Amino acid sequence: MRFTKLAVFGMGAVIAFGACSGAASPGASGGGGIAVKIGIELPMTGGEAPNGVPTANGVQLAVQDIQVPGFTVTISQQDDAVNGKHDATQGAKNMSTLVNDSQVLFVVGPYNSSVAQAEIPVSNAAGLMQCSPANTAVQLTKPWGSAKPTDLRKTNPDKIAYVRVATTDDNQGSGMADIAYNTIGAKSVYVLDDTQTYGKGLADAFTNTFTKFGGTLLKRDGVSDKTTDFTSYVTTAKGLNPAVVAYGGVTTSGLGLFRKQMAAQGLQTIPFVGGDGIVDGSFATASSFLQIAGDGDTNSYGTVAAIHDIPDAAAFATKYKAKFNTDPGSYSAPGYACTQIFLQALKAVGSGVTDLGQLREKIRAYVADSGNKYDTVLGSFNFDKDGDTSQHVISYYKFDPTKKDWAYFKQRDFTADPVK
Repeated sequence: MRFTKLAVFGMGAVIAFGACSGAASPGASGGGGIAVKIGIELPMTGGEAPNGVPTANGVQLAVQDIQVPGFTVTISQQDDAVNGKHDATQGAKNMSTLVNDSQVLFVVGPYNSSVAQAEIPVSNAAGLMQCSPANTAVQLTKPWGSAKPTDLRKTNPDKIAYVRVATTDDNQGSGMADIAYNTIGAKSVYVLDDTQTYGKGLADAFTNTFTKFGGTLLKRDGVSDKTTDFTSYVTTAKGLNPAVVAYGGVTTSGLGLFRKQMAAQGLQTIPFVGGDGIVDGSFATASSFLQIAGDGDTNSYGTVAAIHDIPDAAAFATKYKAKFNTDPGSYSAPGYACTQIFLQALKAVGSGVTDLGQLREKIRAYVADSGNKYDTVLGSFNFDKDGDTSQHVISYYKFDPTKKDWAYFKQRDFTADPVK
């Protein structure tokens, strides 16, 4: 998706890079010295390229901009998309590739929570710190239902090797419910999810908060992420006549198709609310929710688990667009922030360390230390003992028919303004 209010403190030259698996950065940060790498593990091709490529570009900007004396930093890039969709098995393979490269000291990614579930056991076993710019599933870091994060850290249960700069779905689902109940004024809802880690958790959180507000859940359906014919679910929606439809999932799981098929049955007047899995580009963006949904774009709302009103906004958007000829994506700035965290850690612990195995562990321990604070493009924050950011902000968007794009209308800090 496109932003007009993103920023970063001073940046130097920026260089785009290809989306092929294993691609190396054409540029580097630093003025010589020890050669090290930052890994990128994102969906870079197919229907999820609108998410992965802008996020990876944010990493590239930071690597080009920030130098750490005594080190030359390059990028090792992996693509977890298979047949155009994120793939957890591929993500785990990619993480093994990064783990086995001794020069890789840190990884930015993944984008999707189900991929993170497959990767965290690998990175934890190796002590390779990864920072997700976009994962929001609660159970990756905190107990959620029957799931426990230590189930993913069986090799080193007491060692954190995963952090994220996006807040969690207990907040994002609450943001969706806030839009549905308080912005739209809906008192009844039909809830669906794509049965995946992210989608189901998001729908759970939405339902909990919407009913807490006083809304009524009419029906809840889990829909396979491979579904293309949503006739039965559209028929259900027509019969229920809810005041709003909420769907937890991503565009590549069929959410755009569902909304398009709703519109074909004349149901586009029923508002539709989703998470950041649908806020993936304008109507002109290939394979985006808005492009696929067509007439169903009407009355569509979405949330993003990232700060919109970041400090010093204009510079980042200007620099990014000047180089890439497009506006930053939803998670370009979070990708940049994850890279800032790595480079701060490298600067803090890297002096005099020549053994890359020791350096990898020192960086993991530094980032996992909740006492360390980071001044980033997203503002100043720290990670808690579980690896979650202290920023709990959700940004709200609505489809703008005049611009055929998502339009930001507010953000809510769930620390300062929690659900009551």
